[in-house]
Amino acid sequence: MDKVVVDPSFFELFPDGQVNILYASGIDNHDTDQNLDDRRKLLANATKEAGQFLTNETFRLNPVIDQWRKAYQQFKKKKGARASVEALLKRANQGHKFEPIDPMVDVYNSISLSYGVPVGMEDRDKIQGTMHLGKVEGGQAFRPVGADKDEPTLPGEVCWYDDEGAVCRCLNWRDAQRTMLTEDSTKVVAVIESVNKEQIPHANEAMDELSKLITKYFGVETTPVYHLTKDAPEAVVPEELR
Repeated sequence: MDKVVVDPSFFELFPDGQVNILYASGIDNHDTDQNLDDRRKLLANATKEAGQFLTNETFRLNPVIDQWRKAYQQFKKKKGARASVEALLKRANQGHKFEPIDPMVDVYNSISLSYGVPVGMEDRDKIQGTMHLGKVEGGQAFRPVGADKDEPTLPGEVCWYDDEGAVCRCLNWRDAQRTMLTEDSTKVVAVIESVNKEQIPHANEAMDELSKLITKYFGVETTPVYHLTKDAPEAVVPEELR
């Protein structure tokens, strides 16, 4: 992977949007009992923090949910596709207790819950060429996590993609098996999308906190956060991290 580029087609749909990018290398994502209790507390605290986004008894009327559902109405999507943050907040709203999965997933799920933002992360070693976000013509190869057959992208869908196919469909809805994080992943790219000005401060705070947690749990320094806009849509991977 050499860089992230947000295509003009994304900003045509969301002119005030912003995409935050962060790179890190030297990750050891193997699960151990060393910080298991700490990660359990991290997820529990994040679930409590999620309550600030769940103030309306009607789930779909909470502003975070409403904004993302309206955003997903702006492009072609697979039936039932929702922003990843909606899935997490729905479980929190139902009283679900989040248990540790693996160190990196626990870290970015806690950020998503605490800040009400969709957080995605991919294995950079598995990205072919440049990772783009934009509207596609359709037919990009894609096999979702946990599936046994391909589900190609739709014409007009907004997704993450590279030279080989789709990386994450419908903005930040579902990851591809090909690029997903595993315990053996050592180089990562993290993304947080904002589709309006109101979401940007939350995304900025969330990505800054994600950087701190990566340093805390993995002992590595991340890059500075890149804020991609229509006037500055690229984030090149620093040479020393490739």
